[in-house]
Formats: sequence, C-alpha cells, structure tokens
Amino acid sequence: MVLTDDVRPGLVAGSATAAASAAAPALAPGAAPAPAPAAGPTTAAGPAPAAGPTTAGGPPPAGVPTTHSPASSDAAPTHQPPAPEADRGARIPGLDGLRAVAVVAVVAFHLAPAWVPGGFLGVDVFFVVSGFLITTLLLREVAGTSWIRLPRFWVRRARRLLPALALVLVVSIPVARVVEPDLTVGIGRQLLGAVTFSTNWVEIAAGTDYFDESQPELLRILWSLAIEEQFYLAWPVLLVVLLIAVRSAAWRVRIVAAGALVSAAAMALLLMPAYGTGVDPTRVYYGTDTHAFGLLLGAAVTLRWAKAGPALRGARAHLLPPLALAGLVALFLLLRSDSPLTYPLGLLAASLLALVLVLACDAARTQPTWFVAALELPALRWVGERSYGIYLWHWPVACVVTAAVGAQPGTPWWGVGTGLAVVLTLGLAAASYRWVEMPVRRLGFRGALRALLAAVRTSAVVPKGAVAVAVLALAGTGAAVTSAPERTATELAIAAGLQAGQDAAGPQAGAATPAARTGPPEPTSRSGRPGPERLPFGAREGAQVSAFGDSVLAAATPAILARYPRAEVEGVVSTDWLDAERMVRAAKREGRLRETVLLNFGTNAGFQLDGSADAARNVLDMIGPDRRVVLVNSVGISYWVPDANKTLDQVAAGRENVAVADWHALVDRHPGLLHADATHPNLDGVEAYTDLVEKAFATLE
Repeated sequence: MVLTDDVRPGLVAGSATAAASAAAPALAPGAAPAPAPAAGPTTAAGPAPAAGPTTAGGPPPAGVPTTHSPASSDAAPTHQPPAPEADRGARIPGLDGLRAVAVVAVVAFHLAPAWVPGGFLGVDVFFVVSGFLITTLLLREVAGTSWIRLPRFWVRRARRLLPALALVLVVSIPVARVVEPDLTVGIGRQLLGAVTFSTNWVEIAAGTDYFDESQPELLRILWSLAIEEQFYLAWPVLLVVLLIAVRSAAWRVRIVAAGALVSAAAMALLLMPAYGTGVDPTRVYYGTDTHAFGLLLGAAVTLRWAKAGPALRGARAHLLPPLALAGLVALFLLLRSDSPLTYPLGLLAASLLALVLVLACDAARTQPTWFVAALELPALRWVGERSYGIYLWHWPVACVVTAAVGAQPGTPWWGVGTGLAVVLTLGLAAASYRWVEMPVRRLGFRGALRALLAAVRTSAVVPKGAVAVAVLALAGTGAAVTSAPERTATELAIAAGLQAGQDAAGPQAGAATPAARTGPPEPTSRSGRPGPERLPFGAREGAQVSAFGDSVLAAATPAILARYPRAEVEGVVSTDWLDAERMVRAAKREGRLRETVLLNFGTNAGFQLDGSADAARNVLDMIGPDRRVVLVNSVGISYWVPDANKTLDQVAAGRENVAVADWHALVDRHPGLLHADATHPNLDGVEAYTDLVEKAFATLE
C-alpha cells in the first residue's frame, strides 16, 4: 500500500525521446543496451527495470509499448546500465511526509475514533499516492525501453509488499490466539483473504462491518491492501492497452478520469437506496469497483503532467498546498463514517485534496517551497518510510493490547493501553523495515534467503535464533488457525442470555400480571387512580420486574434471572430506541408491563437514528409516572457514546420516577468487566451490571 518509489516519469512514449529510441535499430543479441534513464527510486524500493534491447523484428512504433515476459528473477540484475547523471538520485521530496500524515490519521482513527472520526480518509490519501507512483514507474519504463516487462513489475511489487505482510500474519495470529481467542474467530477466512489479496471481497461476502468497533477482526485493515494489489495486477495491462489503442495523450487522461468518476458514481448509486445515518456502507467502501477513484485520479494526473512539467508553479505552488492540507485535516476531524455525505463526496474531496499535495511535492523537485520542506522534516520522513509497516502492525497490535488492558476510552488505563499500542507499533514496524523488508528489497527473495542461510552457517546465535523463531511462528499460526473458536465469547453469552429469557418466559409469563396477584388492595397512584403495588426491586423473586433491551441486556439476562427468577426479561439483539417503543407498547397492551421497568437500549448507534430521542421520551410517557424506571447508559469506543449518554440524561431529567444507571462510569472505574468487543459484559461484568441496576432502583424506593 505505502510505496517508496519516489520517482517521476521522464517523457512518455510518444515524445521526442521515445520516438528517437523507437527509431533506433534493434540491438543484436548479446549487444550491450544503451544507457536509459533510471527507472527506479533511490529510496528503499525494489530495483528499477533495466533498459534492454527491443524485441526481435525491430522496435515498436513510437508511443506504443510492448509487454515483455522473459523468465524473471527476483534478484536485482547485475548488468543494469548506469543511469544518466541528471536522473540519478531522482526522488519526489515531501511524499514520505505526506505518507506520514496519512498513516497517523488512520492510526488515530482506530485508536481514538471520537477524536479523529474522519481519520479513515488517510487510506484515500494512500490510494492517490499509489496511483500516481505506480503510473510514474510504468511510464518511466515505457520512456526508457518502449515496453513494460510485466512479470518483473509484479515481482518488484511482491518484494515490496509480501515480506512485511508475512511477518505480521505469523506474529499477530498466534499472539492473538493466546491473549484473546475472540480475535481469531473467522481467522481462516481472514487469512485466505490476506494471502490472495482479496480481503475486501471476502469480507463483503461474509457480511462484515468495517466501521463496527464492537466486532474487532484481527486482519480487518488488509482490505485496502487488497484493493491496491488488485490495481497493481490490472492497471499495467490496462495501461498498455490504453497506450496502444489511444494515440492522444489528452484522451488517455480523459478516459482514466472518466473511470474515476464512474467509480465514484457507482459508490453513490449503490448506497443511495439506503442513505441515512446508521446504514452500513461496507459494500461500497470495500468494493474495488466503487473505491478505485483515488487510484485512478493519481494515475490520470500522472498521464497529464508527465510531459507538461509540474502542474503547480509560481504562486499556486505556495498557496494551494497549505490550503489543501488544512482541508484534509478538517475532514479528518469533522467527517464521520456514518454520514451520507461521506460516500462518495467526502472520500472524493479527500482524494482531490491529496492530489493537490502530491502535485505540490512533484513541483518541489524544480521549485522548492517551504511547505514541502516542512514535509521533509526528519521525523516525518522516518514515519513515512515505515508507513507501510506501521499501517500493517497498528490494528493487530491495538486489538491485542485493548483486549489485554480492557479499559474504556478516556480512562487512565486506556491512555496506558493506547501509548503501549503506539510504542509497539513503531518498534515492530522499525524492526520489520530494517531486518525483513530492506534485505528482500535490496537482494530479492532468493538473495535474502541465501544471505540468511550464510549467516546461519557462519554466525553465532542471533541468525539461528531468528530461524527458530520463524519456525515456531509458522507452527503457531497453523495451530491458531486450526484451533480458533467458531463464535466469540460475546456471541455465546448473548445466545445463553436469549435462551435463559425464553426458558423463564414460558412458565412465568402470567405469574406477575395484575390478575394473578393476591394480597391487599393496590395502593392509590399519584393520579388518584389505583396503581401497581410498589415493592422493593428484589421482592417476590423479581415478580414485579419487566426488563427490555438490546444485546447488552441479553448478555446480562442469566445473572438477572439467577437472582430474580420471576422477572420478565426481553433482550433482543440489534434493537434500538425505535424498537423499544414497539416492545413496551406490546407489553402494556398484553398486560405484561410490571411496576418496575428496566430499559437498556443504545448499544446500536445510541441516538444516531432519526427520532430516537423522541422515541425514548414516548416510551417513558407510555410507562407513566406510577412505575419505577431505570435507564442503563452505553459503553463502547464509538465516537457517539458520550453524546448518547448525555442525551439519555436529558431524556430522564425532570422525571421523579426515572433513574439512570451509570454503567459507563462503572466500567471506566473497573477495567476487565467487558468482553474483547469493549461493549458487552463478561462473567464478572454481568454481576456488576446487576448490582448496579439494584442500586439504581434503590434510589427510587
């Protein structure tokens, strides 16, 4: 995903240089090729394609590349001719700094989504940079050799992407299996997507939700790497066809730009029937067809400016880039994943702003600016050079650390966990860059393997230890995949709660209805009419208790029924305050609404759905002032949780018969009460939850 091929194309095939090259006679077999412009970066990247003789039968027509498929080697060629001095060392300044900005945004989004709700747009910045640089490399090869050697290009991409990815897989999977088995549910499917670069389509088929923080998947972030790898496979072939079939450079740009617009339009059209807050946009966000516009925009601008020189010159080069970065940061801080404006307008806006920044970096090669000089600061360059590893490591590390610490956002322990996740991510990315990625990029797969084997034979403990650790990691990965649980502990707890509620409902359904009660006459209510008998919360084994809620209540049902077996508990997965209105109305109509009512909704989107706050007020009005009501607030790492809890307090305000059980504060004070999803109570949590509800009802006695 994060590339370091910081080079800019020379003249595109069809220019004077390419035409002259095409007009030159083909070299005889064995003849040394003429020097060509350097086709590779000077920063850590795979070696550039060497210039070589044209195919037999004469050179191709000017501007028309030919693909070349010799038996490729993953080792760098030793006969590569030197590049002209003017092109040697060419790199685009500032791109590493831009990568650093993008990866920091993504990491911040995953670690603190409430603070950086739009940080996921950093991926779109990477898409633009990748489209620009990959097209740059391909056009440089066309300009220098009049062909594109596809196998060699794909080998270079593999050398850039696979070593770090393989290391992340064999380390994170077994560690996650040991620390929190829930993280490895579905790991076989995720691993298949990872090794075939099809994570996005595999997860679409599985129906997963990228933006659901309560369902952490260890390899979730590989969806974007899958899109980029699919682009790397298809785009070189499509570019060859485009250069052969379309002679006009302007029309080539129009065609690629039109492809970007079609991709953005497809995102809008596929999501349009479901536009609205709370809708899952994963299909259009994950889809290669609907999220390729950033890659294509980067490619289009490369085709446009390859011959024309830098796009930003003079005052524009000084004014536009700071404004573009400010706009991008504003999107990081303000745009939300559940806003209908995000798809595709927000993503497209981020891509266009990133495009301005890429062009600014390109222009700085000939016209340096203070802005690009700032992006070249050593700290930004260091992060940018390792941004691929940082991106790969940060999510698995965050999942494992969060599961181990078990703290809620904003608490001291959460700060400790976040800091630990950042330190581990940077350390692992730096180690991977130095000892895994760079050797393969310099020497190739076989060369790096030969160097390792030589070190094992001649060196002391460290190389042998590295080999032993690698073998253990591979074995651990296989064991983790084969022994991974099929369902998370949260799912099992919810299923047990639902079953407990169903078992209790049968024989007890009518036990506590007004007609079934015996004893003294009902007391008079505040309104002067006969009202329900007011008993302590735990009296009659909970026969006066009605509870309605979502999956959090369902998970706590066994603990509630263990203490109060005659309580009626209705916990239903994926319900919200709009459903609460229907559930309470049905219970009241059927005579099942008892004198003490527990309501726990809000786990699914809080009050984000239109009309949710009004529905909550309607529920309390329907219950009336003569019943005691406890509302349980929400926990979780979603950005809307604090606002949802404030709204719940406002709904309860002014009602003497209503109390709010502050479940959020209790979880903050006592880490370890939740499952790995940071939302549902575990075995200790359900007991603490029930204690909290008892205390809340006691305040209404």
